[in-house]
Amino acid sequence: MTTSQDNAPEMSGEHIDRLKENMTKVEALSKRLIEVMANKAPHSSALDAPNQEFFAKAASAYWSDAIHNPAKLWEQQIEYWGKSVLNFAEAQQVLAQGTVETDEDVPKDRRFSNPMWDSNPYFHFVKQQYQTNAKVIAQAVEAAGHDLELNDQRRLEYFSQQIIDMMSPTNFLATNPDALERAVETEGQSLVKGLENLVADLEASDGEMVVRLADESAFELGGNIATTPGEVVYRNRMIELIQYSPATESVHETPIVLFPPWINKFYILDLKAQNSMVKWVTEQGYTLFVVSWVNPKAELADVGMEDYIQEGFLAAIETAKEICKVKQVNTVGYCIAGTTLNLTLALLKQRGDKSIKSATFFTTLTDFSEQGEFTPFLQDDFIDGIEEQVGQDGILPSWVIGRTMSFLRSNDLIYTPAIRSYMLGETPPAFDLLYWNGDGSNLPAKMAMQYLRGLCQRNEFVTGGFELMGHKLHISDVDVPLMSITCQTDHIAAWKDCYRGVQKAGSRSKTFVVSESGHIAGIVNPPSKKKYGHYLNPDLKGDADTWMNEADRHDGSWWPMWEAWLKKRSGKQIPAREPGDSKNKPLSPAPGTYVSVKASG
Repeated sequence: MTTSQDNAPEMSGEHIDRLKENMTKVEALSKRLIEVMANKAPHSSALDAPNQEFFAKAASAYWSDAIHNPAKLWEQQIEYWGKSVLNFAEAQQVLAQGTVETDEDVPKDRRFSNPMWDSNPYFHFVKQQYQTNAKVIAQAVEAAGHDLELNDQRRLEYFSQQIIDMMSPTNFLATNPDALERAVETEGQSLVKGLENLVADLEASDGEMVVRLADESAFELGGNIATTPGEVVYRNRMIELIQYSPATESVHETPIVLFPPWINKFYILDLKAQNSMVKWVTEQGYTLFVVSWVNPKAELADVGMEDYIQEGFLAAIETAKEICKVKQVNTVGYCIAGTTLNLTLALLKQRGDKSIKSATFFTTLTDFSEQGEFTPFLQDDFIDGIEEQVGQDGILPSWVIGRTMSFLRSNDLIYTPAIRSYMLGETPPAFDLLYWNGDGSNLPAKMAMQYLRGLCQRNEFVTGGFELMGHKLHISDVDVPLMSITCQTDHIAAWKDCYRGVQKAGSRSKTFVVSESGHIAGIVNPPSKKKYGHYLNPDLKGDADTWMNEADRHDGSWWPMWEAWLKKRSGKQIPAREPGDSKNKPLSPAPGTYVSVKASG
């Protein structure tokens, strides 16, 4: 395909003067930028990159391959040199002829959607050479990987891809046609606004580079998100327990106690009325309790997994039993709270406590033998860095967790938002999901290290047992009826890894579900949307691939199927319960006070 070269826009003297004026504003903002970076709190360098031993090992493996197979190295280098020369020659030809021949065989990359990447000789050359360089780096990594252990091979692939993504020409003003066009159109105002956005983000995160994903001014907790009516009926240093108001005249006798992850806030399940699981559950005739976790500061440094169980899980369950005057509850655990619910179930089994009637797990890992996309972050050098950091701060700051998650999808969650905010000068979108995504929580030092060392690295819960609260907890002691909801494209808790853990649980009644979509969208999937389907297969004897190959696909949300399963375990209908009782009187309206506390040290 042949495209014509664009004509450069003309600028009058008046426009140039305004451009210069805006560049003066940039200079003033630059001073603020320097100031905030000068006051940035130091953190362990191990949190930023692998140690030097890893890079030395990778280099050694590459040169070892080159020595044993020099012809392959020369073949790759000659191909690279030839392609680079051709890229330059094509650019020269375009300058002479004014047209660009685009390669229809090159996969489309939305980063290069601006027509100038194909019509302008300069940008076309930059794109072509970047893609050539990326291919050569990938070849070198593949060659080095043959002589590395599997974990090191995965880390090398991951970090090299991060470098490739970071060096994309779209990430630099001089080689981003969208940013340059916007700067000319706005006489430099877009750059001023972009620098204001950058400085504001740095100031908000104490100098750490955390890209704001959503317009925070567009949302109000309890105003336009987290609006389902309810009351905080219990509070301690770890949790606020919310009991939601009934939406039906009668409810099932057995209440539900839902434990969200404490890495983020609970209101992912109550963003807005149209997709609120909280609202939907109450409309099905259930008494629903939801835990809102404290956002810990340094004074909670010594809080461990045992405290989350005792003051979180057990306290919430006992309070719900007391208010509802029942002996058992149905429970739900999401992500890390699902993992901890498994620990709680094992503990109660060993204690002979039958308070939990059933357990539902959302995107929950218990078997960490396969670390998947988290492999780069679960090796000793990175975990040692975290241990050093939490030893100094008393907490694992939310920005470390958020940055780690974002780098698993860096183009979508770091570079593209940064380009829009800092280069194009755009205000982040008013998107509730992204607002929630940026509203993270810290982790107490002790709890973070117990989780990372004992569960993630040593995988103790499914091997020799995880020692806690005077017990050795093992997944075989999880024996209540359970349902595990996983998500097909989940990059945080891969469904195949969740499946292995469910297979090892001691329960005789297990239901395993794979919902279409990812870690959030696969769970927050209301029936009214008729969007994502799900897979079911009662036979859990084979491996994950066998399970999926023999599974039946069902249209629509898994919510109604889960509710039918839950209904059988929820008892008779009784008059609806209003929040609280004479002993546990309402303390404040939902969503409570803990949820509004922002993460900081």
